[in-house]
Amino acid sequence: MINRRHFLSVSSLAGLFPSLSFQTLSSTSDAAPSGIPLVISTWNQPKANTAAQEALDRGGSALDAVEAGVRVPEADPADMSVGYGGRPDRDGRVTLDACIMDEKGNAGSVVFLEHIMHPISVARAVMEKSPHVMLAGEGALQFALSQGFKKENLLTKKAEKEWREWLKTAKYKPIANIERHDTIGMLSIDAKGNICGACTTSGLAYKMNGRVGDSPIIGAGLFVDNEIGGACATGLGELVMRTCGSFLVVELMRQGRTPQQACEEAVMRIVKKQDYKDIQVGMLAVNKEGEMGAFSIQPGFNYTLTRNKQTQVTDARSYLK
Repeated sequence: MINRRHFLSVSSLAGLFPSLSFQTLSSTSDAAPSGIPLVISTWNQPKANTAAQEALDRGGSALDAVEAGVRVPEADPADMSVGYGGRPDRDGRVTLDACIMDEKGNAGSVVFLEHIMHPISVARAVMEKSPHVMLAGEGALQFALSQGFKKENLLTKKAEKEWREWLKTAKYKPIANIERHDTIGMLSIDAKGNICGACTTSGLAYKMNGRVGDSPIIGAGLFVDNEIGGACATGLGELVMRTCGSFLVVELMRQGRTPQQACEEAVMRIVKKQDYKDIQVGMLAVNKEGEMGAFSIQPGFNYTLTRNKQTQVTDARSYLK
C-alpha cells in the first residue's frame, strides 16, 4: 500500500513535524503520454503482466487483461500474500478479498471468501451476473459455487507450518515491507483507450478472523474512472480505507494533478495523521493519456509496467529515504 501529496509545501510539513527532515517531492509524472495499450501492477509481477498483455494481444479488453493478470499470483503457492498459498488468519483460515472495476463504472467485489482459488473471477461474476457490488463470507462462497467455481483447500503445507510456528508466540505487529501485504493491484488501458482495474489479496498474515482490508473496497484499494484514470493501493489497508486512497488519487487527477502528484498527495494525507515510521502504504496510478505515478511511505515498493511489448520493474519514489 503507498501514496502522495502535491499542495503541501516542504515548509508547511516541517511546521507540522519540526523534528523530522523532509525531502522535496517530485511533481512530475514518470511516463510520457504514449505507449497504449499498457499494463501496470503493484510489486514485482512480470508473470502477471505477461498474462495480461497476452489477453490484450488476443483482442481482449482491459477488463479481460486485469482479470487474467491477477489470476497468476492467485494460483501461485509461492506468493504467500495472494490466493492459494496465502498466509492464514490467526485461526488458520485462508480468507481472500478481491475487487474489479470496468470502464463503465461497474464494479464487483468479494470479501472474506474461503476455498476459491480465483476470487477476482468471482468478483467479476458478482459484477456481471448479480445485482450487487459486494458479497461476503458464506454468501460469496455459495454464489461462487453456483457459478461453477470449484471448492478447494487453499492452505498449503508451507503456510500452515509458518502459521503453527507463529502460534508459539502469537505476536502481531505489522512491519513495513516484511509483514507481506503484497496485494497485487493491476491497471490496464486497452487498444480502445478503456481503463479497467483489479485488486486481490489474502490480506495481512495472522489477522483477526473476519478482518477485511482495503483491497476489495471500491475507492480504497481500487478505483477507475474511464474519463480520468485509475489507481490502486497496497500496504496496510486500514490506513488506505481511512483516506479512501484510490478514489482520492483519481479525484486529484480530475482536478489537474499528474498521476505522480496525485499519488504523492494521497500518501501525504496518511503521513500527516498517522505514526508512519513502521508502516508501508503504496499508491499506483495511470491517467487516460498513459502517464503514470507511484509513491510510497517507505522505500521498497516497486511496480511492473508493460508497454510496447517491453516489461520493466521500477522502484517507486518514497517519502522516507
